[in-house]
Amino acid sequence: MAILDKIIETKRVEVKNLKKITSIRELCQIPMYSRRCNSLVKSLLSSNASGIIAEFKQKSPSKGVINESGFVEEVTKGYVAAGASGLSVLTDFEYFGGNMVNLVKAREANPGTPLLRKDFMVDPIQIYEAKAYGADVILLIAACLESNQLKELAQTAKEIGLEVLVEVHNEQELGKIEGKVDLIGVNNRNLKTFEVDIETSIRLSTLIPESVVKISESGLSEAKSIVHLRENGFDGFLIGETFMKTSNPAKACNEFISEVKKIY
Repeated sequence: MAILDKIIETKRVEVKNLKKITSIRELCQIPMYSRRCNSLVKSLLSSNASGIIAEFKQKSPSKGVINESGFVEEVTKGYVAAGASGLSVLTDFEYFGGNMVNLVKAREANPGTPLLRKDFMVDPIQIYEAKAYGADVILLIAACLESNQLKELAQTAKEIGLEVLVEVHNEQELGKIEGKVDLIGVNNRNLKTFEVDIETSIRLSTLIPESVVKISESGLSEAKSIVHLRENGFDGFLIGETFMKTSNPAKACNEFISEVKKIY
């Protein structure tokens, strides 16, 4: 079984268990649910924006443990101080070592910064949960959703005030997108081989509508890559491992953004 299939199988069990302990109605009663969301789109498109969406990521199926010592509040506040345009927090525990507590802590530490819940969304209750625990943006991965599911989840998110980032890996997945989404992210990592090639973003860039903000994801470890992607229409750059594998992720983020500014 492919790793993505295993993750989705696990996620469906998690959702089933989630529904046993809470409901959409109860999630809507959590105080944070009623807060006004920050716009990642506006942040990325603002003048002099770094475009960096800095991620708090402690492990992954392909790399194993990346960083177990970082405190989410300290790291994310450091990212923001370094000039990150947005934050991403992994909430999947089984495969990425994340949790909803980290999402809440990142929200409380950075109330004015757009925050993405990074997880594998398969059911509307996860969308409500994301907003209830502080997210401004949700991720929908086209590789694990049919067109009708993608459309339903995106519509649900938009109805409750969240922005939608759809992740694609190829032309076929891009063709699944129907209806209104705010951002499209191209994952440069091949899900079958785990090889990374930023030219994947370049290849798909011309196929993404101009009305949608373009994000490049994975394998972004050099400042010159950010410049190359900006020249090809990308405004956002999701970076986690490059920062998190260091002893001081916030410092690494600051140095990276400074280097990009020097050459762009």
